[in-house]
Amino acid sequence: MIRHTELDKCPIVSAIREIGGEWNFILIRYLMTRSMGFNELLREAKGISSKTLSNNLKALVNRRIVKREVVSTQPFNVLYSLTDKGLALNEVIDLLGKWGNKWASHAQEIGP
Repeated sequence: MIRHTELDKCPIVSAIREIGGEWNFILIRYLMTRSMGFNELLREAKGISSKTLSNNLKALVNRRIVKREVVSTQPFNVLYSLTDKGLALNEVIDLLGKWGNKWASHAQEIGP
């Protein structure tokens, strides 16, 4: 049996804690394609509330996975993009997609 102290040292556990939950993986996946504004992410990530999106983006920015850039102030416009740290997740996201296509129960219904 793995002890709690051993889990704290596990690189997989550390990575999952750094990236966060399900929505963070989804947001990172969308931002792999291009920079997006808040409303665009809200439309693309169907099912996420604006509060959850806001909280998750703040967490990803704080972890330096996502960069928040104010593009203009009149009207106020912010773009979110991946940092080098976030872009380094590309291979992980790709492998998760391949695994999901093969093994996830709903992968055939919703696609990659």
